[in-house]
Amino acid sequence: MDNRKLSGRIWLNLILFGFMGQIAWAVENVYFNTFLFNSVGGSTRDISRMVALSAITAVVTTFLMGTLSDRVGKRKPFICFGYIAWGLTVACFAWISRETVQKLFSLSDTAAVVTATVSIVIVMDCLMTFMGSTGNDAAFNAWITDITVPENRGLAEGALSVLPILATLLVSVGFGAGVTAVGYPVCFLILGAVVVLCGVIGLFTVRDTTVKKQENNGYIKDLIYGFRPTVVRENKYLYLSLVCVCIFNTSVQIFMPYLFIYIQHYLKFDFSTLLSALSIRLIVIAVFVLIGFIAVILLFGKLLDKFGKKHFILLSTLVFIGGLVLISFAATIGRFALLAAVMFCGYGLMMIILNATVRDFTPEGKVGQFQGVRMIFAVLIPMVLGSYIGAFVTQTFASRHDLGTYINDYGESVLVPVPEIFAASAILCVLIVVPSLILRKKIR
Repeated sequence: MDNRKLSGRIWLNLILFGFMGQIAWAVENVYFNTFLFNSVGGSTRDISRMVALSAITAVVTTFLMGTLSDRVGKRKPFICFGYIAWGLTVACFAWISRETVQKLFSLSDTAAVVTATVSIVIVMDCLMTFMGSTGNDAAFNAWITDITVPENRGLAEGALSVLPILATLLVSVGFGAGVTAVGYPVCFLILGAVVVLCGVIGLFTVRDTTVKKQENNGYIKDLIYGFRPTVVRENKYLYLSLVCVCIFNTSVQIFMPYLFIYIQHYLKFDFSTLLSALSIRLIVIAVFVLIGFIAVILLFGKLLDKFGKKHFILLSTLVFIGGLVLISFAATIGRFALLAAVMFCGYGLMMIILNATVRDFTPEGKVGQFQGVRMIFAVLIPMVLGSYIGAFVTQTFASRHDLGTYINDYGESVLVPVPEIFAASAILCVLIVVPSLILRKKIR
């Protein structure tokens, strides 16, 4: 089979699992945070703690299950059953509340109830992350690398990079409206059921790739393979590309966990207002804008395949940084939305280039083992460091803003993310220029 041309079945599964995975991650990254913040009474410190522990869980899981999928020589069981278990754990959040925890543990002290509920949310988030990382981060991402080659990865990554943006838009509007209309429990149940259905469909549609089984070395040796100095030297451009990914994703994680809390409580945006303002004309315009955006991203992916990634990496970085600087000055939701579109264009383009470059430099036969290494640079460091930087910036600058505090559903005053988180993100992302200049000489 000519791997340069992706079949219809591959595109079906790429979009199905890629999109549903991004939907689930978007809900975790956005609405688990707002759920903890608004409904449970957690703080930005609790959010940063949950993000950090979730990142650690994701990395450990990807090491264990990615390496195991290499040794088993199959990706399909990990993808499908991982998604099924993922959906079941998402649905479990429907039963988590202060009231339930109070009754379950016979607690009377409000502070103890909050602490216990926050702890349960964080533990369940880690359990959900284990299932999601098994299906998505470890198996699905390795499967994508298996079925693509450098000559078609620009288009494939173009499609994959669109999915997080579409998922974020759908989640922010659809899930947000759902929470307003029927509450978190019903939304968690529906999302869980859809993710389970995705895994079931995959049992009939996913075709396993031919993965050479890793039988010569022990499992523990395979786990630490990517940390050997000789391996790092032999794959120095892979690790340099991972450094770029790390800087970029850390920059993103400074603002992303707090983005919708910022929109809701700093910009005072209400989803019920959005729903009442919707008209057929606005919906049609939005659909056409979205289609045009997708077409541009996919065209960019094809241009990368044709002309090479190195010609676009600095341009996309500049667009992303410029968008971040601009939205830090946006005082209204309208200006914020317009300027955020610029930022997300740069975000999407950088995702295509950096992710495709990592796949290009990943050695064949070791794809599953390197998924854990990738997760350290792409998830663990960014989510731990980035979320804490975001929380630190909020704690430092919130007192300087009139809208820097918020009274939650329980009458408690908490700090609200402030515009400086976007400026901090832009400043950090400037650091990507140096490794990018070195890397672009070797990018295929």
